Amino acid sequence: MQPTDQELQDLIAGCLKNDRRSQQKIYEMFYGKMLGVCMRYTKDLDQGKELVQEGFIKLFKNLEKYKNDGSFEGWVRRIFTNNAIDSFRRKKHQDMVPDDDYQVLNLADDKDEHEFLDPEEETIQPKHVIQAMQQLSPAYQMVFNLYVMENYSHQEIADELGISVGTSKSNLAKARMNMKKLLRKQFADRL
Repeated sequence: MQPTDQELQDLIAGCLKNDRRSQQKIYEMFYGKMLGVCMRYTKDLDQGKELVQEGFIKLFKNLEKYKNDGSFEGWVRRIFTNNAIDSFRRKKHQDMVPDDDYQVLNLADDKDEHEFLDPEEETIQPKHVIQAMQQLSPAYQMVFNLYVMENYSHQEIADELGISVGTSKSNLAKARMNMKKLLRKQFADRL
């Protein structure tokens, strides 16, 4: 059951006063959704849970910055996404594909890139996509999530990850190709 706007405001006010019950309710309200967000950026459940815990620490530490000028859930989601980006940066993955590689691919840069599977593959469930995403390299996984799931532009991804726009585009293109192969293999193995 979703809380009313007033109940949510009361919970936020309680959290700001370090009320443990209010914090527990916020935690319970968002744990499942934020675990889902974090699992898109990790390889396994333990890593996902670790990101969730870090995310809640950041959420409660920065709650006074929420100005009630938009969706609280959207604000929370942004904290968890930024936490995943921070975790990626801390690990200093150096497996981004260089710009030159993108020129060879010569792929279009538009939102139609979301169509990475054939229309007849209607049996694909979100869990299948997440399983395939978890098999991507960390760099491909990060760019794919930010572009496809979080609707970041390539410029925003480049700025966040400290890479070039071309590298972002290249990583997305290769992530999509790998996703397509992984999903086709998953379904071929079932036949």
